[in-house]
Amino acid sequence: MSTSDKNQEKPVELLEHTSGEAEQPFEWAVGRYGSKFLAEVRDRKRLLGIKCPKCGFVFVPPRRVCRTCFVQMEELVELGTEGVIQGFTVLNFSFIDPITGKKKPVPYGYVYVKLDGADSTFPHFLKETDWKAIKNGMRVRAVFEQERTGSLLDIRHFEIIPE
Repeated sequence: MSTSDKNQEKPVELLEHTSGEAEQPFEWAVGRYGSKFLAEVRDRKRLLGIKCPKCGFVFVPPRRVCRTCFVQMEELVELGTEGVIQGFTVLNFSFIDPITGKKKPVPYGYVYVKLDGADSTFPHFLKETDWKAIKNGMRVRAVFEQERTGSLLDIRHFEIIPE
């Protein structure tokens, strides 16, 4: 069976988003694994990674090729929606969000989370905006939007889990 025959067996769901009123001079696709990742966030509030068959490293979000072994990866694995802060910042400048086309309100936290079950970090927004209250090694959890559309913003932000 050829690759094209395999692709015809399964319906492909394409996710499309606009940038609101802002003009963006590019188009991009997230690919097979990115689409699966976003659909799982939207439909099941689940985070997926992908495991290298050679070294066992688990990447999030999923990618096609291992950055170390350069082998194709296909094994999707469910990750936790909680993890540990590996790095963070609090930003006090705004930008036009390419997903919404609107200015991002400031201040906002940004965090690199090592999700439970993953080996790489996942960057996203953090609810906390007081940099003195944030520490590497703190546990956080994903907070999902009530209405989800298949976007990274379906994860509203991560919040610190009280000790």
